Amino acid sequence: MAPDNSAAVISLRQAAPKAMTAAQRAKAYRDRKRTAKLAPADAEPPRPTDLPESSGASTRPLAAVTAHVTPRKPLPVTPARVTSATQEPHVTLSRRQLVPVLLNAAACCLAVVGLTINGWFARSLGASDVAGWLFLALGIAADLIALVMPSCAAGLWHARRLSSLVGWVLWLVTFVFAVTAGLGFASTNISDVTLARSSRVTPAVTAAQASLSDAVSARDRECRGGVGKFCRDREAVVLDRRRVLDAAMAAVEQMGDPQADAAIRLTAWVSFGALRPSSEDFAMVRLILLVLLPQMGGLLIMIGRQSARSASPAKGTAQV
Repeated sequence: MAPDNSAAVISLRQAAPKAMTAAQRAKAYRDRKRTAKLAPADAEPPRPTDLPESSGASTRPLAAVTAHVTPRKPLPVTPARVTSATQEPHVTLSRRQLVPVLLNAAACCLAVVGLTINGWFARSLGASDVAGWLFLALGIAADLIALVMPSCAAGLWHARRLSSLVGWVLWLVTFVFAVTAGLGFASTNISDVTLARSSRVTPAVTAAQASLSDAVSARDRECRGGVGKFCRDREAVVLDRRRVLDAAMAAVEQMGDPQADAAIRLTAWVSFGALRPSSEDFAMVRLILLVLLPQMGGLLIMIGRQSARSASPAKGTAQV
């Protein structure tokens, strides 16, 4: 007789799940709420089919596992940090790019002034209209070469080419020519203005001239009959009035260049009287500055290009 193996046979039919009570449903609802709070914002919420339905004992392991595998919530990044981090390189770049722009603007202003000075003075040297226009073209061409040659020579020097030496020699020749033209322009205009200021008639000069005229008339009347005591007295008065007129005219001549007089007094005051330059010394310093400054445009353009090149790598780094 065969053994009975009916007890070892597993029934393929499972029992129907039991319905949840009201307390179990409330507890499952609280577990779902707690799981949703612990989960990150971008995580997928749990589906209702995944939640246990049979008993409250089976819900505890699921909540514990969910709380264990839930990652920590990342720290919030404020918009202020992102804005400052992204805008700081742009502020730095704008400051770095502003320097070459200002240098190029100053170079353009000096270039226009230098071209005008050299063209005007070169044209004034011509004996005829044709010669004047030829000198004008020569002066403008020389000033343009002195303007652009430093940048070209610097580029050739960075490229390790010997032609850069030729460029610097050409720049030196045209620079000397431009300096001589600026020297003639500045000296001519300064002397004309100083002479016009020195020859003006002030009220003090007018009063001194009137007093001298009266003294001369009185001397002539007194000395008409012969030279005597009163004639000599009138002659002494005329000499005194002439000295007053000379002093008044010297004061006007001294005020013909008020800048030089003020610079001399300021230098003496700053150095506590140790330095007392003359008006000729200050006139020479002023003349040198007026001659050299209009010819600095080419050097400023060269420096501006070098500043722009040094700022370009920083721009690429900020964009990356």
